[in-house]
Amino acid sequence: MAPTPSSEAQGPNGPFSDADEPVAPVTPHSTSDASEAAEDPDILEDNEIVEEDEGDGEDLLGDAMEEDYKAIPELDIYDDVDMDNQEYDEMDVDTRLRVEAKLARRDREKAKREGRLPAALMEDDDDEEESRRKRRRRERQQQRAEAAADGTLEPQDEDDEYYSLEDYKGPVRQWLALERTQREVKRRFRKFLTDFQDAQGRVVYSEKIKAMCADNRQSLEISYTHLTQKMPILAIWVADAPAELLKLFDEVAWRVVLDAFENYDQVHNEVHVRINDLPISDSLRELRQVHLNALIKVSGVVTRRTGVFPQLKMVRFDCTKCGSSIGPLFQSTQQELRPGSCPECQSKGPFSINMEHTVYRNYQKITLQETPGSVPPGRVPRHKEVILLADLIDCARPGDEVEITGIYTNRFDASLNVKHGFPVFSTVIEANYVRRKGDMELTELTDEEKREIREMAQDPRIAERVIESIAPSIYGETHIKTALAMAMFGGEAKDVNGKHRIRGDINCLLLGDPGVAKSQFLKYVEKTFHRTVYTTGKGASAVGLTAAVHKDPITREWTLEGGALVLADKGICLIDEFDKMNDQDRTSIHEAMEQQSISISKAGIVTTLQARCSVIAAANPVKGRYDAQMTFQENVDLTDPILSRFDILCVVRDEVDPTRDEQLAAFVVNSHMRSHPEHKAEDDVGLLAAGIRAEKKDLIPQQLLKKYILYARQYVRPKLTEVDENKIAQFYAELRRESMGSGGVPMAVRHIESLIRMSEAHARIHLRDYVRDDDVDAAITVMLESFIQSQKYSVGRALRRKFQRYITKKKDHNELLFYLLQRMVRERSQYLQMVRSLDDVPPEVEIDKDDFENEARQMDIHDVSVFYEAELFRKTFMINSKKNVIVKQF
Repeated sequence: MAPTPSSEAQGPNGPFSDADEPVAPVTPHSTSDASEAAEDPDILEDNEIVEEDEGDGEDLLGDAMEEDYKAIPELDIYDDVDMDNQEYDEMDVDTRLRVEAKLARRDREKAKREGRLPAALMEDDDDEEESRRKRRRRERQQQRAEAAADGTLEPQDEDDEYYSLEDYKGPVRQWLALERTQREVKRRFRKFLTDFQDAQGRVVYSEKIKAMCADNRQSLEISYTHLTQKMPILAIWVADAPAELLKLFDEVAWRVVLDAFENYDQVHNEVHVRINDLPISDSLRELRQVHLNALIKVSGVVTRRTGVFPQLKMVRFDCTKCGSSIGPLFQSTQQELRPGSCPECQSKGPFSINMEHTVYRNYQKITLQETPGSVPPGRVPRHKEVILLADLIDCARPGDEVEITGIYTNRFDASLNVKHGFPVFSTVIEANYVRRKGDMELTELTDEEKREIREMAQDPRIAERVIESIAPSIYGETHIKTALAMAMFGGEAKDVNGKHRIRGDINCLLLGDPGVAKSQFLKYVEKTFHRTVYTTGKGASAVGLTAAVHKDPITREWTLEGGALVLADKGICLIDEFDKMNDQDRTSIHEAMEQQSISISKAGIVTTLQARCSVIAAANPVKGRYDAQMTFQENVDLTDPILSRFDILCVVRDEVDPTRDEQLAAFVVNSHMRSHPEHKAEDDVGLLAAGIRAEKKDLIPQQLLKKYILYARQYVRPKLTEVDENKIAQFYAELRRESMGSGGVPMAVRHIESLIRMSEAHARIHLRDYVRDDDVDAAITVMLESFIQSQKYSVGRALRRKFQRYITKKKDHNELLFYLLQRMVRERSQYLQMVRSLDDVPPEVEIDKDDFENEARQMDIHDVSVFYEAELFRKTFMINSKKNVIVKQF
């Protein structure tokens, strides 16, 4: 009888547990085995288990176990040569894996050299590398998931193993087509976005990404200078192969944005990297074959802009025969991609676009023309078409001076080939970054410059300094400089209940003899103001000043093209030789000068264009020179409607004055000497010794003056609140009565508005949000000077005497301030006598300077600097700057 299995070998379901192999089913062979086993006891069945008696064996845990671990000094000696007692830092997992892989390669190479391992059995290095990369990718995904849970933004490496981009061979574009190169480029650019810091230690582009997402924008501006400092190889490649590299940059930027703001894909589906601060700028006429497919930077004026069109970005086609969907096909800006045949039915078409699954993007084209000042003499301005995509559309309008960074590409043009008879390609610029000139100056205003501008405005003499800094190379002509300053700063426009608009821009007319720098003044304004359009009366027509209608070459539809006044919207239009214009052309700008709009009704187009600009015009008298014995209308061939639209009239006469002529000649000689390129500062001593007039120290630098004007127009909104209305009414009534009988420029209701605009402009020069009485006095002085200069010589002298109280108001303040200071000294002296019990007057009395200026402000005198420099003050008083007091000695 077969032995019975022991209880330890039995499971809950029989002789075997669930973990053991199942018992084989009974077959005919197993039945015969069982019968044989019944006959012969020595025969066992297949499912029976025989326990073998292993015997007692050797007891390893007996009493003699400790003898195996007994110390034997003769044997416990190790060779120091093979021992490494140095302590090592703990290695991370990636480093250990790289070291182990290197050691494994070394062992395989050694075994292969010694013949111990056949080459056929060697592992493939590529397979091992791929497995290692997959393993590291899984580990990084887990780390990124943990970092996202903590809210931190960690850089994502595509390949931790160092891969040198600098050792590339062959063309850059072929090198960038390799997947491994693309991974390394993405890794480095991601490291740049997440790690780059400025001089203050701020992570620049993490903050820019936050600001971009806060404004729901799609453009991330990258400085080329920063890229050169951190990743020079990427900076070189983005200039040589921008189309390929910018796609990789966009992908990395989009992933970085999603890591920081995971729901931003609900706002936009992509982010675009914009490269700015490209160091090299090319002109449009210098673009050649070497610039093709490279990143360039050009500047110019936008002359035409098309509408916004949808362009195919990712398209799917439907086969009209079998209905299968083909795609998606990613379209490029070079040519249209269409399927050759259907993969299902092998038909050649026709194919229809699947509108539901097709993705479009915005497309717009503008025409960029060379800046007028940069065109060589005798040449025609060149122009180039620029393509704007995505969020760059409508970033510039006709008349804007822009700086464009983009890719210079070519495309096949059938019309050029028909005309020339051989393969010719047209060239365009695919814009990557667009910056307007006005925006450039606004962005250049740093916090330090804004603080400096506000500190300058605290000077009571800031208006005088600004006026003296206008065209500093021109001697004298304070009245013209004041008019130009008010025109550049401008008043405040009013919108009455959204129905009627009152202009805030100031128009100015310069009329005078030849050679008195009228055109020079206009050129100065063109260079100083941020948005200007310069034209001449002889070279400008009515449509050139207002708007023209022409056929668009793309859509073949009638479109409008703005003229000089439209292009100068929110700027200044400068018109030289204003008297040479035809009467019909001058009539066309009547509406633009007052209502600041241009109504068009041509070729079925009925619309109104905005022309919110100041007009500064220069004209010559009818007879060449201004005759002071004739009236203003007799000297100039301009009608009253056009003259009444000018707020300020400046009549410049070239009169003979020996003293003034000598000073003018000295000023011109001095200006030429100082303008020499080899002039040095130490040479000024010789100029002063020669008696030549030196430049004033309180002039504002021209770059700072530009920013001051820009800041004032951007942030200051003066209001007309508490002013002397009776003074304005009385002055206007007297001036209008005199204008009726004097034969000068007729005064109209428009001149009251002109007075208010000039008052607001004077307040804006001081960066004040309200208009004071001294601002009104300055406006009255400018208007009086304009009115008196337009009269005959004899009538002008009589009017100057009659309105003397308005003109000399500032000079009268000196006596009033002297009386105020004398009263304060007397009161202070009496107080000291009472406190100190003195019998006589104290030898010295000190008046706090701030107290005196506060008392002057109570009397509406805000500028006391002229009084401090007056002879009346210096004879009696002196200023102690250390104590900030005014001292009177007895």
